[in-house]
Amino acid sequence: MVKSVNVAIIGSGVVGSAFINQLKNLKSSINFNVVYLARSSKEAIFSNDYKPVDLSNYKTSPAQAVLPLGDLIKFLTGASRPTILIDNTSNGDIAAYYPTFIKQGISIATPNKKAFSSDLKTWNEIFESSEAPNGGLVYHEATVGAGLPIIGPLADLVSTGDKVEKIEGIFSGTLSYIFNEFSTTDAGSNTKFSDVVKVAKELGYTEPDPRDDLNGLDVARKVTILARIAGFEVESPTSFPVESLIPKALESVESADEFLSKLPDYDADIQKIKEEALAENKVLRFVGQVDFKNNKVSVEIGKYGFDHPFASLKGSDNVVSIKSERYPNPLVIQGAGAGAEVTAHGVLADALKIAQRIAN
Repeated sequence: MVKSVNVAIIGSGVVGSAFINQLKNLKSSINFNVVYLARSSKEAIFSNDYKPVDLSNYKTSPAQAVLPLGDLIKFLTGASRPTILIDNTSNGDIAAYYPTFIKQGISIATPNKKAFSSDLKTWNEIFESSEAPNGGLVYHEATVGAGLPIIGPLADLVSTGDKVEKIEGIFSGTLSYIFNEFSTTDAGSNTKFSDVVKVAKELGYTEPDPRDDLNGLDVARKVTILARIAGFEVESPTSFPVESLIPKALESVESADEFLSKLPDYDADIQKIKEEALAENKVLRFVGQVDFKNNKVSVEIGKYGFDHPFASLKGSDNVVSIKSERYPNPLVIQGAGAGAEVTAHGVLADALKIAQRIAN
């Protein structure tokens, strides 16, 4: 008998469409019956008899109004079959509803950071609900490193009794690229910070408004998630020091274009920090840290010697270093930490892990 699970997908944007394409081409011994697909905030494809959605033409298939989240739970539980919710959005309202889904036995695989990096109360409620009898499973590997195996190995260390001493990493593909280009091991480089930011935007590495990357909040969310897994009860991403790369005078300018036009006026400030690092034979990197020894969580510019793994990073790669009692010589994980295909891969891998546990 072939095992199967029902699947509900919310979001078919950049990551969502990559996920749907990967699922469509998946070769698995488990059937993934997509019974609900919200392709936008307004339109969804589903039928009351739970007929699987045809993923080959979902973009043009006749659609209905999306179900309110409470009605979606009733619809999914009405099938009396193990179900996985795939949330490929960054929607805070959906994230806040996770505990309700989980309590109803619906499992979740998602890259949505907001549920896991908002207030500590929501984090606790999610995992308490998951551990309850008949609670759904929760996998969120893609919330930190896209397809990189970071959360799984860290959780395994903690659950088997290892004690984490320090987590340190470059968690933003955007800021990784910017600092790799701006602060290089080439002592003769005179690249301006504002020029690198403009190129990063032109290449599509930044958000439409680069300030959404430069404020450090995305990195802070990822650090919050890893800190909590390691046992550091961080209240929120704004409860610890987060260094912003946005000059204070430019925080409130109206548009991204105006911000980029005025950013060169402040190049000298960060250029000075770069030159101070070079005088110490070091480069600058934008890092997040969880330091148990010093009881500190932070997101800030750091200085690293040319022989450090962070200094040799290329392009938009992410890297994380985990030092623990079992790994006094830190465990280092490096690779592409952003992009639709690798993020979708991370979500699909989580969905497969869930299906292997719940399919019938």
